[in-house]
Parts: sequence; C-alpha cells; structure tokens
Amino acid sequence: MRINKKAIFNAVFLIVVFALTIYGVFHGEDMDALLGAMKKADIRWLIPGVLLVTFFIWGESIIIWYMMRSFGVKLKKRICFLFSSVGFFFSCITPSATGGQPMQIYFMKKEKIPIPFATVILMVVTITYKLVLVVIGLGVVFFAQGFMKRYLMNILPVFYLGIGLNVFCVAFMTILVFHPVLMEGILQKILDWLEKLHICKKNRKRRTRFHHSMDVYRDTAAYLKEHKLLICNVIFITFAQRIALFAVTWMVYLAFGLSGASAWDIILLQAVISVSVDMLPLPGGMGISESLFLKIFKPVFAALTLPAMVLSRGLGYYSQLLISAAFTVVAQLYYTWKDSDSNAGG
Repeated sequence: MRINKKAIFNAVFLIVVFALTIYGVFHGEDMDALLGAMKKADIRWLIPGVLLVTFFIWGESIIIWYMMRSFGVKLKKRICFLFSSVGFFFSCITPSATGGQPMQIYFMKKEKIPIPFATVILMVVTITYKLVLVVIGLGVVFFAQGFMKRYLMNILPVFYLGIGLNVFCVAFMTILVFHPVLMEGILQKILDWLEKLHICKKNRKRRTRFHHSMDVYRDTAAYLKEHKLLICNVIFITFAQRIALFAVTWMVYLAFGLSGASAWDIILLQAVISVSVDMLPLPGGMGISESLFLKIFKPVFAALTLPAMVLSRGLGYYSQLLISAAFTVVAQLYYTWKDSDSNAGG
C-alpha cells in the first residue's frame, strides 16, 4: 500500500510539473510558427541524436556489466541493458532521480545479486556519473571565464548551486562507499531509531542479516579500493556516455543547418544545464531545464531557440524516457515469465 501511494504521488507530481512546464514554455507562443520551424529540421541529423541517447543508456549497462564481471558475477550484456533502462526510466519520473537505483536493486535481486553488493556498485556508478558533472562544472569555472561571460551571466546563481550540490553529493557518497565502518554506524543508528519508534520490531534475525550484509559491503568496498584501474575505466566510460547525451543538442544545431558555434561550446552549454539541474528535486529537471536552455542558447540558436529547445529536450529527455520505459516493460515481462517458469519447474 505504501509503495502504491508513493507511485501515485510520483505520477501526479510528474503530470503537474509537466503541465506547468508546457504552460510556461508555450504560453503566448505562435504554435504554427513553432511547428513550421521544427518541420524544417533535417531528420537525417535527428536520427543520430536518438542513437546518441541509446548509446547513453547502453553506456551505463556496459559499466554495470564491466564491474559485475570484475567481481566474478557473469551477466549477459542484454540483462545489464535492462538494469540500465530500469534505472533511467525511474530516475526520469522521480524527483532528484531517487527512484532509479532502488528499482535496479529490485531487479538485480532477481538475478541473485546480493543487495549490499549491488548497492556499492550502483553507488560507484552514481558517484562517477556526478563526478563527470563536477569536473565539467569546475573546469568551466576555472578555465573558461570567457565562455561564462558570453553565455552564463544570467544563470550563474543556479549554476553555482548545482556545482555545490554535486560536489557535496560526490563527497558524501564517496565517504559512504570507501568508509564502510561509517556507513555501518549510520545504518545501525537508523535501525535503532526505527526500533525505538516501534516502526520495526526488535528482531535478532534482522540484526544477523544486517551484519552479514555489512560484511559483503565491506568486502566490496575493500575490493574497489584495491582496483583503482577499474574505477578509472568506469570514469572514462562515464565521460563518453555523458558527452554522447550532451552532443544531442549539437545534432539539433546541425539539423537546422546552422553554423558559427563550435561543437564544444554547444556540448558545454548542455553540460552546464545538467550541472545546474541534476540535484534539484524535479523529475528530469523538468521546467528548469527548459528555462535555462531558452536563456543560455539564445546566442547560439537566435530565432530558432524555442524549436531547438523542443527538439533537444524531446531527444535528450523524452526519447530517453520512452526508450527506457519500453525496456523496463521488457524487464518486467522477462522476470515475470522467468519467475513463473521457475515456479512451474519447482
């Protein structure tokens, strides 16, 4: 019942934010002119944009497959792609992308992957995912002052807030991953608190399972500490994955037949939006992402800024949502069939 209420809340919240975004973006705009401009976009450049989004989802699945394999867990790449799709779908529809990892862990459990083990791996994925944003954000601040003055003066408070929140998140999660004693202490206090408030009953078996889980967590964290090359490779793949998604806007730029702006300027501008909205409590950064796009891309797209925003968000966020939703359905059907087949065999 609690899960159903949470799902209903997230659905209602998503619909409300989407409706407000649509109203805020398109209110007072000439829709015929907008559609006319979008029709002029060359679809031959938009199709590669969809492929870049697919590569973005696939990139995380390769990271999961690579890390699992390094721990001796043999999974097929297509199963990891389902895990990745599930994560992106629920991240897209929940505030601050909080729903992705719990659902990934839920499906990983169906492959007999221990929850503490899956938790550490997914935390490393998240850390590197946000670390890329931190590196790009700080790189812009310290080494691209001209770029900031040209494009970002109107959004600097939001940009700095985004960098600060991501730095805090990366630092906090890194401490939890590589200092399992601290992690165990925090979880132990939470469990004590839940029992004290009678939310959970005192249970010796639960305590035993908790300590066993923390043993797995410690072993996994220790392994990661000893295999720094593994982490470096994951960071490299994550950079490629992130750049692919940011390059979608470059495809939109080419689709309109524009010239003058460099690919890296456009990719960096899209990265700035991600840095700014990644930690905000909005599903997919909805609303604020569109607003920032219209402000900072005006010098790039000029009169085509609104149609460019629609296509860029349509490819970068909504096609990602649709692709990941389709494979989330596949994952649900696959494991439903697998569970029923297993029960029938038993």
